[in-house]
Amino acid sequence: MRILIMGGTRFIGVSLTKMLVNQGHEVVLFNRGNNPAPVDGIQQIRGDRTSAVQLQEKLKGEKFDAIFDNNGRTLSDTKPLVDLFYDQVSHFVYVSSAGVYLPSHQMPHREDDPLNPESRHRGKFETEAYLKQSGIPFTSIRPVYIYGSGNYNDLENWFFDRLGRNLPIPIPHHGLYITQFGHVEDLASAMTRVLGNSKAIGQIYNISGDRFTTFTGLALACASAMGKNPNDIDIRYYDPNQIDIGKRKAFPIRMQHFFTDISKAQKDLSWQPKYDLISGLKESFENDYLANQRDKKDTDFSVDEQIIAHLESH
Repeated sequence: MRILIMGGTRFIGVSLTKMLVNQGHEVVLFNRGNNPAPVDGIQQIRGDRTSAVQLQEKLKGEKFDAIFDNNGRTLSDTKPLVDLFYDQVSHFVYVSSAGVYLPSHQMPHREDDPLNPESRHRGKFETEAYLKQSGIPFTSIRPVYIYGSGNYNDLENWFFDRLGRNLPIPIPHHGLYITQFGHVEDLASAMTRVLGNSKAIGQIYNISGDRFTTFTGLALACASAMGKNPNDIDIRYYDPNQIDIGKRKAFPIRMQHFFTDISKAQKDLSWQPKYDLISGLKESFENDYLANQRDKKDTDFSVDEQIIAHLESH
């Protein structure tokens, strides 16, 4: 297949591009060109996807069998792309987010659960609704928290920063909120299995790890991945409502139960995550955190210090 990837040079796109090329596909990237292509010799079309005019100019005359829209955040990002290739592609794969779900007392989230049109992922909610009525053969992917090499969001690295310096780990409330992490390579693997799969047309899939973890469990898993004894780490639980940190972010994960049922993807795509949590964190720690010498970089722990000072004064 000749495949267009919107993005392709950061995190999800890097893993996806490498997998598709290894599978023998011809991959073309569309992005601003700020980062090098992850595979030597691959075609890279430079442009701003938020400009419908640029999309039309840069992609006019191009032919693709499938499109992966990895970085569309709003309907206005994606609609011009669909309009351009509506009657050409056999598959349009959209990366949405499990953040579209309405918070619920019944978990895990399933693909047909109610959605929250007021969430910060409203643009993805609206794009999915548009794709459903557009008639284009689409599949939407809803990851939960994605981790692994190349992660530009402070998730696992937030824990590595503190554990590597033997600092206390401030965790909100009781540490028992349940969440879910999925490795970026497992996400990319599931995305490649959508191609040529008639079962996936018109479907939405939750993609993440096959087990859940508590906030405390995540800290312990990060310690294990780093080769530390989990029993030796210093976890400090605090009530975020008792500490005024302004608009600064104290913890990298939303303070609620947040996890999904991935069984539909496992069945329809004949897919199974390769990484368990600790092995995936070990991959990220060794191949990304240490490899990029983040352990030697200056890090701002002022919010932690404020939390610890509050706990020690009460």
